Amino acid sequence: MIKIENLQKTYRSGFLMKPKVALKNLSLHVEPGQVYGFIGPNGAGKSTTIKVLTGLLNFDSGKVLVNGLSPRDAKSRRDIGYSPEQPYFYDYLTGKELLKFYGSLVGLKGDELNSRIGWALELVHADKDWINRRLRSYSKGMMQRVGIAQAVLSRPKLLILDEPMSGLDPMGRRDVREAILELNRGGTTIFYSSHLLSDVESISHKVAMVVDGKIVREGTVDEITDSCGVEYHVRTRSAIALKDLPEGVSPTGHPQECVCADDNARDRLLAFCLSHGVAVEKMDHKRPSLEDILTEEIARAES
Repeated sequence: MIKIENLQKTYRSGFLMKPKVALKNLSLHVEPGQVYGFIGPNGAGKSTTIKVLTGLLNFDSGKVLVNGLSPRDAKSRRDIGYSPEQPYFYDYLTGKELLKFYGSLVGLKGDELNSRIGWALELVHADKDWINRRLRSYSKGMMQRVGIAQAVLSRPKLLILDEPMSGLDPMGRRDVREAILELNRGGTTIFYSSHLLSDVESISHKVAMVVDGKIVREGTVDEITDSCGVEYHVRTRSAIALKDLPEGVSPTGHPQECVCADDNARDRLLAFCLSHGVAVEKMDHKRPSLEDILTEEIARAES
């Protein structure tokens, strides 16, 4: 569905038109049917990548295919829906008028257009009274919902969303997550960027982490988090002396709690407890979150 290999993009700005490399040999693959999260700090190259995919930006070198075609070919956009991070629409239109306009651009009309608008509004929970108000009165959250609604009107095979949950309250974020999952169940492939990493963890089949224009990690959420190590937090019913703690097991400051650095340390602690009659009250399997790993990658890039 999306194939990027060694993508390089350089901007030139300022009076002297000094070059600034935005993407550095970036490569990723999005398979049909996936919900693919694209995460990274501000300025990492997420929006630049999305603009390349949608044909809004040219690129210096590399290979980019969208639905088997180069984004330089207008035909590649035939089956794409797109909503930018900060959509700008004709603010003198109402939300429904805007959707009728965009629906007509993709060839919808009459009852089919009205039916598709109703479906899209229901999908993003925007079938409210405010949809008949002018866009200039909309909050950022309302505008986000309308932006996603217009992006799905054509029922695209590939949906590209840049920060779709930006500006939404918790209920709005939940609605967008559910909309993404419902579209995916219907066969739509979704490629989206987000700073809300807990949402990314909950809905993505695969994730790519971009820092300073380069992919630093890619895989399922489990693959990425498990690769950074797993800790076991153990609570015992009686205290274990510090000198008796096995290798790889460290104290927490609480006399009945300790941390095992890995599976082997966990097994050594359990064997010790079994042989010394120490009851284990609780064991928590803890791994780093995407936020923890991304923070570490950003710090590494800046050092």
